Amino acid sequence: MLNLKIKKTMVKIVDFKTYQAEDGKDFCTLIVQGGLEAVKSQEKNRTYLTARTARVSCTFNEAVCKSLIGSDFPGTIQKVEVDPYEYTIKGSGEIITLSHRYEFLGEEESIVKENVFKEEEVF
Repeated sequence: MLNLKIKKTMVKIVDFKTYQAEDGKDFCTLIVQGGLEAVKSQEKNRTYLTARTARVSCTFNEAVCKSLIGSDFPGTIQKVEVDPYEYTIKGSGEIITLSHRYEFLGEEESIVKENVFKEEEVF
């Protein structure tokens, strides 16, 4: 019998951003936010609350994006390891090096990712 962990998680559309493509056309991305989570500060080892956010490309115009703010839909936001890059902290202007980003996973994708094990080499 197959025992899958299926938990219904949701993200909320909290904003959108408009960009210009190389061909000069405007396109929008929706900014989605996951649920509340507690994390530990690396410097002071204190707990604080945060929520992960990610940008998701879409085919909607600005009017539709505005109308979608506040909508919930199934999915999660997961941390993904990437090549190191520099990031400027908005409040302080401090430049730090990060090696991850947050990515939206739809409901089906998230179920598969949580329930499929990576193949490991055995020597």
